[in-house]
Amino acid sequence: MDFLNFLDFRITDLIDIILVAVLLYYIYKLVRGTVAINIFIGIVIVWGFWKLTELLDMKMISSMVGGFMQVGLIALIIVFQQEIRKFLLMIGSSNFATKKGFIRHFKFLKQEGLSTETNIEAILSACEKMASTKTGAIIVIQRNNSLDFVKSSGDKMNIEVNQPILESIFYKNSPLHDGATVIEDNYIVATRVILPVSNERTIPLRFGLRHRAAVGISEKTDALVVVVSEETGQISYVKNGEFILFKDTTELSSLMKEDLV
Repeated sequence: MDFLNFLDFRITDLIDIILVAVLLYYIYKLVRGTVAINIFIGIVIVWGFWKLTELLDMKMISSMVGGFMQVGLIALIIVFQQEIRKFLLMIGSSNFATKKGFIRHFKFLKQEGLSTETNIEAILSACEKMASTKTGAIIVIQRNNSLDFVKSSGDKMNIEVNQPILESIFYKNSPLHDGATVIEDNYIVATRVILPVSNERTIPLRFGLRHRAAVGISEKTDALVVVVSEETGQISYVKNGEFILFKDTTELSSLMKEDLV
């Protein structure tokens, strides 16, 4: 029977399946927690049904569903307009187009005297001091993905990371305290940055806009985010769209150093 021809499996078929699975995963990650997730699941089910009818050579139902999928493409672009924009933004913000992520692993290419290792102790010391006074703060540490698309929303800076500078930035009467601060290679490169806010419904209600912004940027990039709550003084660590639990700042320091390697 012809439909058993799929047993002739090639290495290209395996690569094809993996690429489709990766694509579907990132699309799901992009739309989860939004109303669009239900539409996305429905599309996947209809598409799977269409391919199954093609495999079983059910020509009538296959042509009907295939026609629906082709005509519905324009409607899907309209429905997923915002999600498509975010998806393209996520791809465009990666460092695949730059050599920075590759070159940074070769230490002999770095100029002597320049500090490139992020000063985690200074960041956490500043966060502890701000937590004791319930001073709200959100610090984004860039890793491989470029953050240019959010840095442009704030004020550019080029100051080496140290505790007093971070505390002065988030001081309540400081003109720079609103928004996030972005750190790249141990340098504060932007302040008053506006971050994308997550629509994830599973975020506890006790967390406000600052924490949702932390989850939002960590969903779209591989950045690490440290947040100090203005209401409770609690320090939170966010990575890959999730809150990472830790016992104390010593353990947090170890976690961040491992993530920045």
